[in-house]
Amino acid sequence: MRYIIVGAGAVGATIGGRLYESGHEVVLVARGVHLEALRERGLTLRTPDGTSQLPVPVAGGPDELALGEGDVLVLAVKTQDTQAALDAWAPVADRLPLICAQNGVANERMALRRFREVYGMCVWLPSTHLEPGEVVAPCGPLPGILHLGRYPHGTDDLARAVSADLEKSSFGAPVVPDVMRWKYAKLLSNLGNAVEALCGGGWDDTAADLLDRARAEGGAVLDAAGIPYASVEEQAAVRGDRVSLRAVDGFARGGGSSWQSLTRGTGSVEADWLNGEIVLLGRLHGVPAPVNETLRRLTNRAARDRRAPGSLTSAQVAAAVEGREPVGWGA
Repeated sequence: MRYIIVGAGAVGATIGGRLYESGHEVVLVARGVHLEALRERGLTLRTPDGTSQLPVPVAGGPDELALGEGDVLVLAVKTQDTQAALDAWAPVADRLPLICAQNGVANERMALRRFREVYGMCVWLPSTHLEPGEVVAPCGPLPGILHLGRYPHGTDDLARAVSADLEKSSFGAPVVPDVMRWKYAKLLSNLGNAVEALCGGGWDDTAADLLDRARAEGGAVLDAAGIPYASVEEQAAVRGDRVSLRAVDGFARGGGSSWQSLTRGTGSVEADWLNGEIVLLGRLHGVPAPVNETLRRLTNRAARDRRAPGSLTSAQVAAAVEGREPVGWGA
């Protein structure tokens, strides 16, 4: 198989780089200055074991590739960019499988409108992309664990073949018949991304309380909707100490995906598809979610205004939950 990684950011480039290192055919699809850097000097992959310069083939889109049998698309863009990516790759939707290696739970359903064969991937892969052409994967002994299964449910030979390739590339890659149960559990974990982005990763008691309240709302909403999700204990049993943050020379980890979006000043963030998913389900099932609604709104505003991580204190965010807007931050 050849893996076409659509969205070669922190997650996509780490997966693609590791697959390439272990001898698999890979193409990284990127855009802008990141694409230019990848073309000029290859992918710089930094890990606790050292830095690799990988001459992975790159492309700017499907028009630059001859696609055929044996190609597998791995969609790794943020959810706010999913629809544009699906539009671009729609001409091959009837003949190539698509794996959604993304946070949130909306991507697979969007993809199934176009693609005949859709797979979900629950991504537990702490990684960072801040500089063009470079990603940092700071965990070990495994870089991450990637649960994989068909969408909406089931397993098959392709899922098992992809899993084998990922495990050869140092990932944990359990094949599961209920991949969305794992992705909903990851959604609850990702509700803290907005707190980290807004408050800059300073986890004082107030920030920790916001995180607990956001996740409690999320659990109540999923329960009301009758949506199953893996327990914290079940997730911990799978991960154990196999994905632990380790030192990478010259690198100090700042934060997760939303923190990185604000740091890079991209102008968008995935809060609508994380905290906003809980807000949506809460409205559908009559469960208030004021913490997640506030986090969604403030994080979107921070992204639009190109505000850096930590532009609010945890006390300001908590006050906003109670209806007192931060100074200078309108609705």
